[in-house]
Amino acid sequence: MALVVAAGRGERAAGAGRGPKQYVDVRGRSLLARTLEPFCRHPRIAAVQVVIHPDDAALYARAIAGLDGDKLHVPVMGGPSRQASVLAGLEALDGAGFGVVLIQDAARPMVDDRDIDRLIEAVAGKYSGAILALPMADTIKRERRVEGTTGRALIGETVPRAGLWRALTPQAFRFPEILAAHRRASTAGAQVFTDDASVAEFAGIDVALVAGRPDNIKVTTAEDFAMLERLLGGPHADVRTGQGFDVHRFGPGDTAWLCGVGVPHTHRLVGHSDADVGLHALTDAILGALADGDIGSHFPPSDPQWKNAASALFLAHAVERAAQAGAVLNHLDVTLICETPKIGPHRAAMRARIAEIAGIAVGRVGVKATTTEGLGFTGRGEGIAAMATATLVFDRGG
Repeated sequence: MALVVAAGRGERAAGAGRGPKQYVDVRGRSLLARTLEPFCRHPRIAAVQVVIHPDDAALYARAIAGLDGDKLHVPVMGGPSRQASVLAGLEALDGAGFGVVLIQDAARPMVDDRDIDRLIEAVAGKYSGAILALPMADTIKRERRVEGTTGRALIGETVPRAGLWRALTPQAFRFPEILAAHRRASTAGAQVFTDDASVAEFAGIDVALVAGRPDNIKVTTAEDFAMLERLLGGPHADVRTGQGFDVHRFGPGDTAWLCGVGVPHTHRLVGHSDADVGLHALTDAILGALADGDIGSHFPPSDPQWKNAASALFLAHAVERAAQAGAVLNHLDVTLICETPKIGPHRAAMRARIAEIAGIAVGRVGVKATTTEGLGFTGRGEGIAAMATATLVFDRGG
């Protein structure tokens, strides 16, 4: 699960009159919504808990409008410090059975799926904690202040940078251990920690360093907002859309496979595989957005290994190809064209199955149906056609 700390005021960064920075609009979405979205969509994150300031309930409700909130818990009210707010969030989750928690600052909106995966894998292995971090590349200076003078600081010494890392978030921990560490720090009156890894160190927990990315910035100043605008307007704006179309005829049988769901019917769809016309169209849509051929080039019908194969394999393959190309699957939409069977009673199951195969939130999957008013082969009940679109976002310019 993910715990996102959004209880700070941050008004200096937001600018006069704009309110706390996490609620500031950046290209049509609040900073907080941009931070939450990767966790809400990630298939390995079961729930998202946000900690907010007691005065910000209305701001929070507006900020998350339009976000797929199926995983969002009711927000928890934070405390007088970040450390106290994290503890409040952890206490609210105690007893829910979560094994791993990722703790994230509300002002870091550039986390991606790979960051989340690497942290989860580190904590699921031998480590009790893991953080995203960057090795220091710049020469580090410690300042020296001359007593009784004002003005610029002077260089006091050069600090050896070997072995130094810059801590980022998210930071991942085994839930029982980080909760116990925060409780221990609170009981001891230790309120000097600037991140959760410091609390873990205080409690004697080993924390692994996981390589992060330089563009995982924390928005602290007005200049950081400008940098975020540049990042969002650069490679992250590389959005590509693909189309898919497929047709299969009816044959003898009693079940038609559509969008990964076996639908009882007077006929089945005929093809080399299970003839799932919806999943075939979606597969072609993703491959089209990748400019990576079509379903037939990846799974030739002449190849006997694909005879009667479940079409979920084809869609999963296309999703994997997208991930390998550095793309995030943002949205899938499919329209089934048929007189029968009726799609409405099965729509929810179809959306859920597509989302499961593709590893995205169900709120990013559309399934629709229409008829041809009795015209053509679909109107005569001879088969089913499907049209699909897929939207991919390339966070490295593809």
